[in-house]
Amino acid sequence: MTTLNRQALMDGIRDGIPIGLGYFVVSFTLGITAKHAGLNPLQGFFASLLNNASAGEYAGFTVIAADAPYLEIAIITLVANARYLLMSAVMSQKFSKDTPFYHRIFVGFDVTDEIFGITVARKGWLNPFYNYGAMIPALPGWSVGTALGIIAGNILPVSVVSALSVALYGMFLAIIIPPARQDKIILSVVMISFAMSFLAEYFFSYITAGTRTIILTILIAGAAAIIKPVKENSNRK
Repeated sequence: MTTLNRQALMDGIRDGIPIGLGYFVVSFTLGITAKHAGLNPLQGFFASLLNNASAGEYAGFTVIAADAPYLEIAIITLVANARYLLMSAVMSQKFSKDTPFYHRIFVGFDVTDEIFGITVARKGWLNPFYNYGAMIPALPGWSVGTALGIIAGNILPVSVVSALSVALYGMFLAIIIPPARQDKIILSVVMISFAMSFLAEYFFSYITAGTRTIILTILIAGAAAIIKPVKENSNRK
């Protein structure tokens, strides 16, 4: 491993530790849902290890508990996780043309909201070892937290477990505040996203959260790209 890759790996681990800790706490609630669906700790561990997505897993565990067929489980998981297709498309543009294909595949394995946030905030071309470093604490935090949530079951009051999920919002704030303070365009897009998300949930509650996210992402990001495009040279400094 070269010095540059080693440094990127360590940077990723550093930035991924808060995410992993947040995942550990938040996935506790998911583990309780998995227990109600009949999963044991080992099954919950691998479910979270291979599908690191809160909304997708929650939807999947819900239909599993309802004894739904495999096809319905696959479809609901795909719909709930469809927004990651957009995130992957954005991240693919951060790679240099010389990046091997297998690195793109491995990085795409764990594209989450938080890892996507810290990745796109980095300037210049994306070093895949940065994402690998972020995955090191993030994946175990999410999967182990799910397994422990299953073990705990209903020992903890639901209100206490739900209160712990506030950590997830703290992670989002830590991701968006630094770049928003440096760029007024990003700040404007963030504020518009907050407002549009609230209105969409209020007026279009019949649309799934994942679908709303996809629609808003395309509309808001597309409008921002047209109104205030980022110059290629300045983006690669």
